[in-house]
Order: sequence, then C-alpha cells, then structure tokens
Amino acid sequence: MEYIIRQLEAAAQKALARAPAVAILGPRQCGKSTLARHLLAGRPAVALDLQRRSDLNKLADPELFFRRHRQELVCLDEVQLLPEIFSELRPEIDQDRRPGRFLILGSASRELLQQSSETLAGRIAYLDLTPLLVSEMVLLYNILCKSVFH
Repeated sequence: MEYIIRQLEAAAQKALARAPAVAILGPRQCGKSTLARHLLAGRPAVALDLQRRSDLNKLADPELFFRRHRQELVCLDEVQLLPEIFSELRPEIDQDRRPGRFLILGSASRELLQQSSETLAGRIAYLDLTPLLVSEMVLLYNILCKSVFH
C-alpha cells in the first residue's frame, strides 16, 4: 500500500523547523505513527513506542537518554502512557532549544494537553491529526483503483 500524503504533513514539517517540540495529537488509528515515520525519514532520528516495554525501559533515565540522542529527532509515540515525561522534556529543551528535537505522538486527551501545555509552554507546537479528510480519501480511492485495474 502506498503512503497517502496527509495534509498535515506540510504543517508538521514547518512546525519541526521552528519549535523544539511538536505534538501530533488525534484519535486512535488516525495515522499519527505512519505520518511520523515519514517525518523521520531521511534525518537522524530515534523513535520509541511507549506501548513496548523495551522502549519504555530506555526512558528509565530520561535525562541520560535525551543527552545521548541530543543530535537526533526523538519521537515518542503513545506519550499519554508516560505523562511524567513532560517534566523531563522541559529542562532538556531549555538546555538546547534547537527546533525539531522532539516529535510527540498521542491520543488527544484533556489530561495530556493540560500536562504538556503547563510544562512545555512556549516550547511545543500542537497539531491535530484527524481521520482521513475527503481529499485524502480521494487519493486513497485512486491508489486502490490503480492497483485493482493494473
């Protein structure tokens, strides 16, 4: 299956170019992780899926992990599972405010937004990813038709 370019992708690229952290929030299964894979492609990056115990264990010492990966874009998927990470991100971002350091993915929840907005005020850009838009569904339809008839 081909990747469908999401309309939010351009906005995410711009946000990564200007903010130290970018959060892509949206409902489950709307394509956050797929979009993130495309945003990470071609740049030094490390991605953690916080649903995996092995990835969660890498953040046992977040300060050390972030220091080791300071020259990479760090993607934290399913961040709502580790809300305390926001208080660890703040001093790391204050240490190095370069844009495009963190890409944070999570299901939109009031608790997540409240926690991160208080802790990362002025350090994070928020983007909302919706399920497929009509224009994106047209692209998907064209891709499916092409694969069926060729």
